[in-house]
Amino acid sequence: QVQLVESGGGLVQAGGSLRLSCAASGRTFSNYFLGWFRQAPGRERDFVVAITWSGSTTYYADSVKGRFTISRDNAKNTVYLQMNSLKSEDTAVYYCAARDKPGLSTSISQYNYWGQGTQVTVSS
Repeated sequence: QVQLVESGGGLVQAGGSLRLSCAASGRTFSNYFLGWFRQAPGRERDFVVAITWSGSTTYYADSVKGRFTISRDNAKNTVYLQMNSLKSEDTAVYYCAARDKPGLSTSISQYNYWGQGTQVTVSS
């Protein structure tokens, strides 16, 4: 198994930036494809972005493309989500997830492991 712990959430004004981190422990981090999802109050959990084990390929939801950037440091067992130009609609709990099968996926059901989430609130 792999354990995931998110950090870096908080309150920010619209137009501001935050960087989320997801630290992993357990099995070899570099074997996993990783993703970020988010869930706003009263809404389903939505895909945000995914990254391959090497970090060479990423896939973004249209709603965050050009504003968010995912990266990973396998030596530190950490994946990051840099969020710029934040909007009020980005307010949500952000979850890190890991998938132990090859291929990027936007589907919640394809991820085996989840963190506890970190709250991001964007004030307008």
